[in-house]
Amino acid sequence: MTSHEVVAELVADLGAEHEELLRALAAIDEPTWHSATPAEGWTIRDQVCHLAFFDEVAATSVADAEKFVRFRDGIADLQSYVDAVGARYAERSGAELLAWWAEENARLRDAALLADPDVRVPWFGPDMSLASKVTARIMETWAHGQDVVDALGVVRPPSGRLKHIARLGVLAFPNSFSSHHLDVPDQPVAVSLISPEGTDTWTWGSADAPNRVEGPAEDFCLVVTQRRHVDDTALVVTGPVAERWMTVAQAFAGPAGSGRKPGQFS
Repeated sequence: MTSHEVVAELVADLGAEHEELLRALAAIDEPTWHSATPAEGWTIRDQVCHLAFFDEVAATSVADAEKFVRFRDGIADLQSYVDAVGARYAERSGAELLAWWAEENARLRDAALLADPDVRVPWFGPDMSLASKVTARIMETWAHGQDVVDALGVVRPPSGRLKHIARLGVLAFPNSFSSHHLDVPDQPVAVSLISPEGTDTWTWGSADAPNRVEGPAEDFCLVVTQRRHVDDTALVVTGPVAERWMTVAQAFAGPAGSGRKPGQFS
């Protein structure tokens, strides 16, 4: 595939991920928007507000890098800024949040399709490729969407789009340790995942590696996005390095997240 085709496929998958969560949210009433999600201190509206805001920021980073850099460099404390996003839009209703998110997600997808597919996109950490930027937004949409559907008690069928998130999780192996201020192991971990359809196996690394993670792709994605504790999944984890990784894994950038507790989900 050409780089244009790769980005176009990712953009389509981002749109599909957005639409799936939009359908789950479209029918809820206003009080339900204030329901708590498994992420401590986050309501459903906080989750959607976070997605809308960072789709807006990501669209700016793709379409106008200089404007984004000025915005980024003007933030004194990024984590405090992120934590306060929900409060800054507290006056918006659930319907208004959905409309805002739909607009910004579409703007991001349009910007990605118009951009040079080989461009490096600035972000809050290191610059990244355009494909990586869109993949990160797929991961964020799916992960925060998981918090929403958990709060609503909705079962979301897994899709082949999980391969993007699984790949991010594998690539984030070093970051998972460094985010927790741990030395990055020099032993590789092989990953072998059963696709949601059960007709394919996604693999990274050597099958005979002493450290391995094997099982359903959805479970792996839930662990590396810290939406499930590994004990609440069907993953088979072999070897001390793999076992340690699955307790600190995070596919997202930034400080270590609190994750989920064992037994929190059956």
